[in-house]
Amino acid sequence: MGKIFTPFSKEDLMPKEEMLAVSTQKGKLQIGIPKESHFQERCVALTPDAVEVLVKNGHHILVETGAGEGANFTDNQYSEAGAEIAYESKKVFAQPVVIKIIPPTEREIGFMQAQSILISSVMPNTLQKRYFEKLAAKKITAIGAEFLQDEHGTFPVKRLLSEITGTTAVLLAGELLATPNNGNGTMLGGIAGVRPTEIVIFGSGSIAEYAARAATGLGASVRIFDSAITNLRQLQIDLNQRIPTSTLDPKEIRKALMRCDVAIGAIECDKRTPSIVPEELVSQMKAGAVIIESNMGNGSCFDSMELTTHESPTFTKYDVVHYGVANIASRYARTTSKALSNFFIEYLIKIAKDGGFEKLISQQRGLQSAIYLFKGRHTHPEIAERFNFPYTNLSLFII
Repeated sequence: MGKIFTPFSKEDLMPKEEMLAVSTQKGKLQIGIPKESHFQERCVALTPDAVEVLVKNGHHILVETGAGEGANFTDNQYSEAGAEIAYESKKVFAQPVVIKIIPPTEREIGFMQAQSILISSVMPNTLQKRYFEKLAAKKITAIGAEFLQDEHGTFPVKRLLSEITGTTAVLLAGELLATPNNGNGTMLGGIAGVRPTEIVIFGSGSIAEYAARAATGLGASVRIFDSAITNLRQLQIDLNQRIPTSTLDPKEIRKALMRCDVAIGAIECDKRTPSIVPEELVSQMKAGAVIIESNMGNGSCFDSMELTTHESPTFTKYDVVHYGVANIASRYARTTSKALSNFFIEYLIKIAKDGGFEKLISQQRGLQSAIYLFKGRHTHPEIAERFNFPYTNLSLFII
C-alpha cells in the first residue's frame, strides 16, 4: 500500500490558512452532462425525466448536444425538461459538477475547473496512472460510481449493471443461436418433449446470478462453476433453486463444455480475469455453440476470446461463436441509462438538500468509500496502492 502521510504542509498549518470546514448552506447545483466520447458507450448519466426533477428543485443542468442520442433521448426532450443545451464539450466540462458514465479523457480533464466534482465510473483496470495525476493536479474530487455503497454495505451501481449484464448475456445467447443469425437453431426455452438448452456459467457474483435467473426462467438447463464453495452455496440460496454447481475441476469443466450449447464468462474480480478455459478445450465444443464473455474490461476466462465491438460483436473460431463486447449493458442503453439516472438523482438531491457535498460526506459512509480523490488527495487505499500514490485517509478531511 502507498505510504500514508499527513495531507498538511507547513503552510497549511499556518494561522493564515483557512481550515477545511463543512458547508451548511443549501444552494443550487450546476451540473454538466457531456456526450460520452468512448466509441462503445451509448448511455447517458441523467435522463430527461431526472433533469426535470433537478430543474424543478432549482438546479441548473447543462447537457451537451447529442448526449442522449445513444439511448434515444433527444436534445428537444432535455430542453423541454429545463436543461440548457451546450454545443461545446468545453462548456459542459467546465461546470462545478460533471456526471458521466465512462471516465473522462485527458483532453476532457483539461476542460474541467479546478476543485470541481467528477462522478463517473473509474474502472482502474482500464486506466493509466496519468489519468489520476491529471485529476489530482486540478485538485478535483472524484467519485467512482461502482464504489458507492448503500446502508447494507452492498454496491448498488455495480449490482444494477450486473443485473442488466447477466440478463443481457442470456438474451444475446438466444439471438446468436437463432437460425436467421446463422446459429444452430436451438431455442433457449424448455419445450415439452425437447431436450433443454444447456448453459454453463463461470462465476458466482451478481452477473452469474442474473444470467442464471434469466436462463432458468426461459427453461434452460444451467450449471455454474466457481472456485469458492461458499459462494456457490450462497448463490443457490439467492436463486432459491438447487442449480447444479461445481468447483473449477478441469475434468468437470471439460465434460460440461463439450455438452453445452452456451458458455458465459461471469467472473467478477478487481484484477485481470483468470484464464479457465484453454483454446484446446474450446476447439472440442459443439459446432455452433456460443461463448459470451460478460467482463471483457478485465479480460476473459476463455483463452480464445478477443475484444469485439457493438458494430462487429462476434467472430467464429473452432466453429464456436464468440461474443466479446466489453460493455454489454450499453446494448440496452435506454434501460441502463434510466437505472443509473434513478440512482444518481437521489445523491444529487441529497447533496443540495443536506448542506452541500462535504456535509453529505460526513453523514454517509457509503459515499466516503467511493471517493478516490478528495481535492487532489488520493483517498482510496486500493487505487493508491495499485498506482503507487501516497494515500490519505478521507477522515482527516471530515470535520
